[in-house]
Amino acid sequence: MKLAIIPARGGSKRIPRKNIKLFHGQPLLAYSIAAAKASGEFDRIIVSTDDAEIALLAEKLGAEVPFMRPAHLSGDHTSTIDVIQHAIQTLQDQGHFFDFVCCIYATAPFLRASFLSQGVQFLINCPSASYAFSVTTFAFPVQRAICLDASGRVGALYPEYRNTRSQDLPEALHDAGQFYWGRCDAWLRGDTIFSPCSLPVRLPRYLVQDIDTPEDWLMAEHMFAAVLAHEVIV
Repeated sequence: MKLAIIPARGGSKRIPRKNIKLFHGQPLLAYSIAAAKASGEFDRIIVSTDDAEIALLAEKLGAEVPFMRPAHLSGDHTSTIDVIQHAIQTLQDQGHFFDFVCCIYATAPFLRASFLSQGVQFLINCPSASYAFSVTTFAFPVQRAICLDASGRVGALYPEYRNTRSQDLPEALHDAGQFYWGRCDAWLRGDTIFSPCSLPVRLPRYLVQDIDTPEDWLMAEHMFAAVLAHEVIV
């Protein structure tokens, strides 16, 4: 049995009501629900929210809201693992058990069903892994990052790589912030996601954009329009 959990709290600060704000004509949450449904991977798709308006919209979009998330798990410092553990435990208390659980962020309009399918297949094929999650490459070598000192002057964050050729630097990846497949028992144990127990599902950079600030939102809208001009996102 496979479960999708989409965390979507109501209290976004930098972009108010972000999870249901219209993005290219649809509530942002709609894209995550649609991708989960299109993948055909899930026995149930639920939204974990503390907000009545989000809950009503989620149900209209075809997801379930079998419980409301408590306030103590809806703050700015609540971790993803805490939210997923609560959802799993609540469903288990209701008599529902799952083998694989996928956390899908509500802010992932570029999410593709094919990558969701790839992620769970990675876990099935590798019994020793706890998680499989979306990653992408940095657009610039992280070893060449710069920083500012107390006086505002530029320095090298990694001075040991100052004279190393870009092609000689190891590739670096970062979390794409779209989905996290995990074995149910791994979520409940609280296994660390960013660790050797995880497998990477690599996404192209043109399908990855964090949406945390108004500037991010604008960038995502432009990127989405460009992608739509060439292909259909599902």
